[in-house]
Amino acid sequence: MSIVCVAAEKDRSSPVRLSKFYLEEVGSYTNYKMSTLVFVLTVSFMTIACYAAPRGQCKANRDNSVSYSGFQVWTITPHSKTKQINLMKIIQHYNLEIWKETNEIHEPVNVMVPPRYQKEIRLKLEEVKIPYDVEISDLQKAISTENPKTNDSAVNSKTAHQMDWTSYHRLDDIYGYLSYLADRYPCRVQLLNVGSSYEGRPLYVVHITNSTSPDTPAIWIDGGFHAREWISPALATYIIQQLVEEPSNAELLVNVNWYIMPVVNPDGYEYTHLKNRLWRKTRSPTGSASAKCQGVDLNRNFDFKWGGPGSSSNPCSQVYKGPSAFSEPETLAYSNFITSKSNEIKLYLTLHSSGQLIMLPWGYERNTFPSDYDEMLTLAKNAACKFRKFTYKVGNKVDLLYRASGNSADWAKSIGIKYVYSVELPINGFILPASNILPVSQDFFRAMDVFAAEVSTLNAS
Repeated sequence: MSIVCVAAEKDRSSPVRLSKFYLEEVGSYTNYKMSTLVFVLTVSFMTIACYAAPRGQCKANRDNSVSYSGFQVWTITPHSKTKQINLMKIIQHYNLEIWKETNEIHEPVNVMVPPRYQKEIRLKLEEVKIPYDVEISDLQKAISTENPKTNDSAVNSKTAHQMDWTSYHRLDDIYGYLSYLADRYPCRVQLLNVGSSYEGRPLYVVHITNSTSPDTPAIWIDGGFHAREWISPALATYIIQQLVEEPSNAELLVNVNWYIMPVVNPDGYEYTHLKNRLWRKTRSPTGSASAKCQGVDLNRNFDFKWGGPGSSSNPCSQVYKGPSAFSEPETLAYSNFITSKSNEIKLYLTLHSSGQLIMLPWGYERNTFPSDYDEMLTLAKNAACKFRKFTYKVGNKVDLLYRASGNSADWAKSIGIKYVYSVELPINGFILPASNILPVSQDFFRAMDVFAAEVSTLNAS
């Protein structure tokens, strides 16, 4: 199978893009000129579609969790710039949530559509001749079958931990597995409690090493910034398992240390398992009485270009930046720990979903790049060429996705970490059946030897 490595070059022009966030056109459509069209990110638009929909659209399941019964996910493909604009008008008018980005013509965009508007939107798309397919016909049914219950006999056969990579696990299972590894491999694994979440859950970092040298460089990996992106903690724990328990990967521990934080947002992660599968933010109060206005987007809460484009001051927004940089206990603990290891950490990977992207700083503004962007790009392209099942695009975050001020990757680069990447994992959307965990994880793990080989040439200093 041939692998196509696609990179976004520094001099590429900013294309018209459909963002997850509300896009406001500067200028009128009647005077529209494609060469000078500018879109500006605003953020009041983005709320969980359940809450954004008119009253009565979302119901409760028997366990009082949010039900997405009747909601659909459509794949819509605009084949011209004019059709991109028409699609954007429809998305704005109906306050739809985009699950997968597109920034090029002929690339599909995935949109979640409430049942109330499906007939109207179907007619509007047909009117402007934009093709679409229904990818998920009933979102609640997809959620219900996404994570099959673990076989009781299989669970009972495990005396030390409950982890596997054939299902998505609750936080207790993940943390239990980390504790098991620290007890089973005390010379190789340290379980570090670096702080507590708003609701009091521990924030764990796993330190994996075979070295006693203080000059050993390190790789940082994290997952679970956004609660609903379940594939992210699953991949992070898979990487931990492979590094610790798979003898054939011992070479990856030669001259390289690893710090892995599988769940940055444990409160939100648990909430997605118990109450609202599509919850994104933390669970900290914001002063609003509305349930939808609770929590902060941790990936807009970092103290580098905090509060700029792609973030919001509105607590009801999905990209609410918080009252101040590092206002959240999760980002404060996270940043304090990484800062204490910043001389040691040479490569930083933060895992998100979805879109199959490996993105480089800067993400706070267009056409803005670190001085060593080309070095970062080369390493990322080499890593992407290791994949066999999935093809990832590689390039600048704003070129590939959107502006996001106050994000963790920009902050990591700002404190001097050499190689910094934000990854959007496969496939398109947040409801990824558990049967995809191993294919995604096994494929992505192939890149670890590329990253480790480069980091091993650098000394901690």
